[in-house]
Amino acid sequence: MLYTSAFRNVESFSMIPVSNDSPYVEAMYDPTSNILAVISKVTKNSFHMIPRLNEEGQPQKLKFPNKETGKTFKEQRVDMETFSEFYITDKKEIKDFINIFAINADTFDYTKYTEVETKKVKTSPILTP
Repeated sequence: MLYTSAFRNVESFSMIPVSNDSPYVEAMYDPTSNILAVISKVTKNSFHMIPRLNEEGQPQKLKFPNKETGKTFKEQRVDMETFSEFYITDKKEIKDFINIFAINADTFDYTKYTEVETKKVKTSPILTP
């Protein structure tokens, strides 16, 4: 099902499954790059850098910020199970994906987000994590 949402503080749309038969967990459209990001139900193990926590469960602070990343907390590399992600960039393929999986594709006007010129989309000056 399609619904209105925000992607990095820009008005957009997302998709949620309404049936257990759906092959994806969530799909989000990025109007600034015209990409539909699809989070599938397929899982895989991969390494991720996550904050190292102290005894109270708070991120451990570095004495000095990391010069390369600017991060102020310690990190550790952890093997985690994550969902596979797929990125659809072709507008026709995005339309096809929506028409195949969205039960409200004929009533939800997602084209007002996909037909926007990338240069005209304004992003928020507020930094988001």
